[in-house]
Amino acid sequence: MIKTKFNIVLYEPEIPQNTGNIVRLCACTCADLHLVGKLGFSLSDKYLKRAGLDYWNSVNIKKYDTLDDLLIKYPSSSFYYLTTKSKKVYTSIEFHEGDFFVFGPETRGLPESLLKKYSDNAITIPMAEGQRSLNLSNSVSIVLYEAIRQNG
Repeated sequence: MIKTKFNIVLYEPEIPQNTGNIVRLCACTCADLHLVGKLGFSLSDKYLKRAGLDYWNSVNIKKYDTLDDLLIKYPSSSFYYLTTKSKKVYTSIEFHEGDFFVFGPETRGLPESLLKKYSDNAITIPMAEGQRSLNLSNSVSIVLYEAIRQNG
């Protein structure tokens, strides 16, 4: 049984099916979902709802206009920024209950300025050289379950 609580942050997500899958993942792991910035779809989108099935009522979903709004609300929390541009592997981090995992839009990732500003907390999932990126919902699953595993 999962008892630790984590936070998933989707910064400007673009693909409704990915967000729907992440809603389902959050429901099954007791994670909160934070949606930041301009979404590439409507929250009433049929593809979003279909992918999330009947899990929507089981997830605490919050919407923020900017990432700064979220950071101000949780000033003492740890935020980790997932990117293909970091050398620091996610498994090298000791995660704690309440941590936030920030994922960028599917087609472009997190902004370079954000990654520079928070470079100490930029982490990556290893991949074969020459590959662009993993699917967003798969990436969220990988990191979230590592955090859950560590906090047993």
